[in-house]
Amino acid sequence: MSLRISVVQPIIHVPPHDYKNLELAAHFIARASADGAHFVAFPETFPGPWRMPAQYDPSPQIAELAVKHGIHVVFGTIEPIDLAKGTAYNVISMAYPDGRTPVRYRRTHPNGPWIYTGGEAWEFQYVAANEFPVFETVHGTVGLLMCSEVFMPEIPRGMALRGAEILFMPAGVNKRRLWTTWRTLLWARAIENLAIVVTSQNMFSLDDRGLAMVASPEDILYESPAPGYAVVEIDMGRIRTLRAGRDSLTSSITCGAKEGILSEQWQRPELYDHFYPRK
Repeated sequence: MSLRISVVQPIIHVPPHDYKNLELAAHFIARASADGAHFVAFPETFPGPWRMPAQYDPSPQIAELAVKHGIHVVFGTIEPIDLAKGTAYNVISMAYPDGRTPVRYRRTHPNGPWIYTGGEAWEFQYVAANEFPVFETVHGTVGLLMCSEVFMPEIPRGMALRGAEILFMPAGVNKRRLWTTWRTLLWARAIENLAIVVTSQNMFSLDDRGLAMVASPEDILYESPAPGYAVVEIDMGRIRTLRAGRDSLTSSITCGAKEGILSEQWQRPELYDHFYPRK
């Protein structure tokens, strides 16, 4: 089964003009659809808003565009909790082409409060959520998480064990000295979960350094540090073959990743409480 994912790494409008990112989003959604993509993936908090109090909600417009152009849209926003306290969830949403209500993942890690205040872009009091949903689509099961949650392998592994085959992990801004390790972990999450991992980040200028990537368990299918747009062809049948297979003496001849590592051949849940004890 062939799947086409459009990855967008935009030069963004920063607050207080972040509402203009909706126009950018509309442009890229239309372009991705015209290029035959089944999904278009935006960065964390794109198209916004970036600050509390939230001045707009992009979800209704993105949902309409998903239906109009017949495409799944993975996008970022914040979900206000308490206006007086400036608290909000950081959210990755997915709009469906069939018009159903967009689904969402509210960031769970790390513990709050955290870094979304005091900088030039974000300004809200982050609250950590507690749920790890996965979402069905006609193309496969999707997991949504974000940014530095790539350093928390428990999250994508939990989603993969619940069936997620495509892990969208949109990121925020320039990774600075973390760039190399971040890139390594993105591919590692694909390898260890036999999943497709998709990411991109917001860019503030042409001189900024991005990290857009689509990784499969066996290869990095696309990556770019530059602002831009790409459509990546993915063989979902290969993902399912690797998941359904069993590791053997000859597996390394034909497989670039370990087969069946989500199955009972490798998984031993009866032991896990021993190395991660619970009170």
